[in-house]
Amino acid sequence: MAGRQRHRLLLENAEQLVLVCGRREPYLRRDGAAGLGVLRAASLVVGLDGCIKAVGQADVIRNQFSEATFERIIDCSGKCVLPGLVDAHTHPVWAGDRVHEFAMKLAGASYMEIHQAGGGIHFTVEHTRKATEDELLASFQHRLERMLRAGSTLVECKSGYGLNLETELKMLRVIERAKKSMDIGISSTGKTAAEATDDIINNHLPKLKELKLSGEIHVDNIDVFCEKGVFDLESTRRILQAGKDTGLQINFHGDELHPMKSAELGAELGARAISHLEEVTDEGIVAMARAKCAAVLLPTTAYMLRLKQPQARKMLEEGVIVALGSDFNPNAYCFSMPMVMHLACVNMKMSMNEALAAATINAAYALGKSDTHGSLEVGKQGDLLIINSSRWEHLIYQFGGHEALINYVIVKGKVIYENERCEKMSSY
Repeated sequence: MAGRQRHRLLLENAEQLVLVCGRREPYLRRDGAAGLGVLRAASLVVGLDGCIKAVGQADVIRNQFSEATFERIIDCSGKCVLPGLVDAHTHPVWAGDRVHEFAMKLAGASYMEIHQAGGGIHFTVEHTRKATEDELLASFQHRLERMLRAGSTLVECKSGYGLNLETELKMLRVIERAKKSMDIGISSTGKTAAEATDDIINNHLPKLKELKLSGEIHVDNIDVFCEKGVFDLESTRRILQAGKDTGLQINFHGDELHPMKSAELGAELGARAISHLEEVTDEGIVAMARAKCAAVLLPTTAYMLRLKQPQARKMLEEGVIVALGSDFNPNAYCFSMPMVMHLACVNMKMSMNEALAAATINAAYALGKSDTHGSLEVGKQGDLLIINSSRWEHLIYQFGGHEALINYVIVKGKVIYENERCEKMSSY
């Protein structure tokens, strides 16, 4: 019996409660990703500390907590409870609108053609440098709120649109301010600027370390865009190793437009994750599986830029830990992880179970946070979604339908977003 203790939240009698995993697995791959733990007629309790205290059959939980009190009780009859979604790759801090480039892309211009002509990232860099910290924070917070309403409760956020130390630090300060002012979880990544490798190693990274030690900025990951015309393999190696030596996790862009052997390098350096991988080699896939290096696949990018789809099926079959991200940025404008999962299923041939695992426990693993996020298990943070459907698969099946499906978004047991329209409309 739980006695007369007070708790933060009770979710009662869910039609389906999707655990994702139930044995503290840090990730799921192969058969584990294909089959998820799902309870029926189940309840869940979140304590005052924001962590999950109990998950189980509704009658068992009712018995166990019969004398307990709760700050809030939500009847989940006919609904599904899932872990909050984890977006493992975004670029959300920037200024300037690049909607005009969409027409150029539709006319056939490639990413690198726009880049080489002085457009693309150069446009964003110019506007980001001119923007004040407060202006960047306001737009960043608005984007995070939209991600939250689409079900993301933990988001990886990169800098990278400064291309000089001053602006990169401004962007990282914006991320730090958002961490303190918003409920959504943020994992911050310092993305290195396209300047001299020696300058990054000798000046940028020491400055980041200094600011981290002083408590002004907390950066979790180091990122490099390993690509022709940007950072070659040897420069990437030097920067990533230097970042690792300062205590940062390696989580970088690789093998997107050309086969650069980024996957092999990441496996060698002990990278936590590599993103994109549209042009990864077979040897790179095997190396990542052996190294337990997560592949963060970005189906929106391949879709919007008309790139070759990443080899998700081959990666899954070889035992790679497959995660998903939205790659939200001015060049791939998508806030919605439910839409990302749908595209992963349709275009990358993932199953719905695999896609959900990739957008929860495996995405959390890619950020080094699967011990606290990504599944509904006792002791983990109480980040949850309640959807207005009796089957969880509707979150993926209904392309663009999440606005009518997501009833509640909950972070640390507190309701952060409540969609009252769900009670008045059919989810079908």
